[in-house]
Amino acid sequence: MTFSNAGSILATLSQFTQFNRSNALTERVQDISINEFVCLLDFITAEFQQFLRALDMINNEALETMLDQIMEAFTFKIGQILKAERTTIFLVDEEQQQLWSKIDRGHKNGPRNLRIPLKLGIAGHVAATAETLNIENAYEHPLFKKDIDERPGLQTKTLLCMPICSSTGKVVAVVQLVNKKGETSFDDQDEERFSEFASSIGIILETCQSFYIAARNQRGASALLKATSSLGQSLDLEATLQAVMEQARKLMQADRSTLFMLSRETSELWSKIDSADRTQKMEVRIPANRGIAGFVASTGQVLNITDAYADPRFDPSTDRRTGYETRTILCMPVFNSNSELIAVTQLINKEQGSFSASDEEFMQAFNIQAGIALENAKLFENVLTEKQYQKDILESLSDAVISTDLQGRIVTINDAALELLGYPAGEHHNETMRQLWECKLVDRPVWEVVPIDNLQARLEDSLQYGAKSYVPEQDLHLASYCPPDRSCLLAVPQPLAPEEYLIWNEEEIADPAYLQPIDRNINLSVNPLTNGEGQVRGGLVVIEDISQEKRMKSTLYRYMTPGVAEQVMALGDENLMVGERRDVTILFSDIRGYTTLTENLEATEVVSLLNQYFETMVESVFDYHGTLDKFIGDALMAVFGAPLPLDDHAWMSIKSALDMRRRLDRFNHRRVVDNQPQIQFGIGISSGEVVSGNIGSQKRMDYTVIGDGVNVSARLESLTKQYLCDIIISEETLALCGDRLWVRELDKIRVKGKSKATKIYEVIQEREHHLTDNHHEFLDLYHRGRAAYMNKDFQRAIAAFKQAHKIHKHDQATLIHLRRAQRFSNNPPGKNWDGIYTMQTK
Repeated sequence: MTFSNAGSILATLSQFTQFNRSNALTERVQDISINEFVCLLDFITAEFQQFLRALDMINNEALETMLDQIMEAFTFKIGQILKAERTTIFLVDEEQQQLWSKIDRGHKNGPRNLRIPLKLGIAGHVAATAETLNIENAYEHPLFKKDIDERPGLQTKTLLCMPICSSTGKVVAVVQLVNKKGETSFDDQDEERFSEFASSIGIILETCQSFYIAARNQRGASALLKATSSLGQSLDLEATLQAVMEQARKLMQADRSTLFMLSRETSELWSKIDSADRTQKMEVRIPANRGIAGFVASTGQVLNITDAYADPRFDPSTDRRTGYETRTILCMPVFNSNSELIAVTQLINKEQGSFSASDEEFMQAFNIQAGIALENAKLFENVLTEKQYQKDILESLSDAVISTDLQGRIVTINDAALELLGYPAGEHHNETMRQLWECKLVDRPVWEVVPIDNLQARLEDSLQYGAKSYVPEQDLHLASYCPPDRSCLLAVPQPLAPEEYLIWNEEEIADPAYLQPIDRNINLSVNPLTNGEGQVRGGLVVIEDISQEKRMKSTLYRYMTPGVAEQVMALGDENLMVGERRDVTILFSDIRGYTTLTENLEATEVVSLLNQYFETMVESVFDYHGTLDKFIGDALMAVFGAPLPLDDHAWMSIKSALDMRRRLDRFNHRRVVDNQPQIQFGIGISSGEVVSGNIGSQKRMDYTVIGDGVNVSARLESLTKQYLCDIIISEETLALCGDRLWVRELDKIRVKGKSKATKIYEVIQEREHHLTDNHHEFLDLYHRGRAAYMNKDFQRAIAAFKQAHKIHKHDQATLIHLRRAQRFSNNPPGKNWDGIYTMQTK
């Protein structure tokens, strides 16, 4: 039995359900017999089998070959039927607005694609108008273009060009027949004969085109899925993206594919590409605003370029360097989840024609996944960096280490720290005891179980401001409580009653007889833990139990960094006894108005103020590898380059001074909050040769340095009061590191007791920090005034200094020079005047 009016069951359902979502098939089968139902199933099964075969064709990589074979057979047979010397079938590529065909079947390199612009030439006109053209003399026809319509190796005489349309009347191809055999022209009979099978060929070609497009989309989806999978499976960024970009290159049929990473620190795009002979990888770096990739990185726009050398944005320098020739380019941005541009993908030289809109769509989907992968890899890199950073800290510092979170609660504690707190040394394999100790200690504020003075304040300062603290020789008093029926436990003394202990600082002692006091002398370090962006993520408390041999080191820590102290100890005391000449930089720092500041304070308050102030200033000296020479009342003297050599001693001293400036701002901010007067200081820095060594008697001896640089630094520090600035350096110091600083020449002076004059400079800030336009204008006017002043052109100097004064009315150096210039304008100096200012006091 047959099922009446079956037609295409699935096609009918597909069309019907576009307009009505009801179940039409259910309605159709509800009244049929069993035999009719079986027949219906046979129809649907047959159609599904056809779909499966179609899917196999789409997924089959030989589909393009099959299309080529169909085209070749049709071309041959049409030429045979219509008796043409040369027959070509051009397919319409609407996306590229081109006609294309494979020609030169006998060429030694195989067939090649021929592409011509749509609407140009005979074939282009037929494709655009669906009009048949039968031409008896091709060269005289106005539409004939020799470079487009003429086939290689054949003189075109007669020409018949006809459209091939789809079932909907749309032109899908054009047949071009050249030179009717027998020295005759093509006629109406040829056109009629072709029309007999043209519609069938059109449907076949339309179907093949649809299959080809579906296959290409399927390959694109598969490649994108594979790319996404690859990106998600690996965090080896360079290798993964290189492999995935290779997939994109093959799918897009491009010659090259490149991922340029954006480096915001250097404002560059960088990548590794193949050399011209593909034998090695070359790193290419370009400015982030230059060339095609630079344009995309700067604007976030997509560029699809059909002729690279005709585009003014294209920079051919990379081609010249690598020996490569760029023709077509598809360049697109890659964004992260915050819509920030982080990279640029670039496909170069489409194998056939130029890149299409569908290519752009695929690469946009790919770039979204690439952006996610880049971001994940960056996060993973940050995690590894932070992990390595913490590991380096643990390896470089002493054994007892406790890490904390941002609230100061214990996160990790190592074995040495447990032993320091009284954990039995031989019980590390006792999992029950260790779990008990970790359970009681982890997530507790570290200062609750490590009772060290000011630990809480130091750690909070480190967590909030990123400050580092090093405090040598602290006394740590604890106890171990070991009753017969329990494991040894930590007992912590109470702040207001040190003789009373609590187990874990929370439970009362049942029997004090089982308390075993633990008294240790320790060095304490508090450091911030930061991530790759410099943000504080936690704290690190490092505690070192000092033995008798380490006490000497602890004493040296008061004057120099631990690393320098270690090296000094390795040299031995005999080396320190021997004086030697060294090139160093000396830093003098002094509190301004100290007497006025402290006259209303009690003695204990003065000592407390100085201790707090010196503590942060000395840390700055140590952070930049300086040595604390001495305190002189409210002043300090530091040496950079002794007792051990320091290659960049001048720059380190200036970095320390600038850090002191920042620390003083924070110090004063806390004093303002507490309604206390602010502190100001002056710093003088000079470089030169000194003699360093232990100086004194055998009973009382100090390490120090002696030389002109020491005296000059002290004089420069004093001059900061006169010029009302905070940091002055000498000419010798500037010569060693001036290219890294914004400075201005204050004066040329001769210090008291010296015949040689020197230029002195005010330190403004590091070159890596930009000055405002207003500041640049001020400095320009000031320096012009100085130049005129030194040339005895006092009127011009006065004019420049007055203009500078309008910008910064309270600048003391400007006012000093303005007064001098006005005085010399009225009473000119002698002809031997050299512009040098001689100090009358120390």
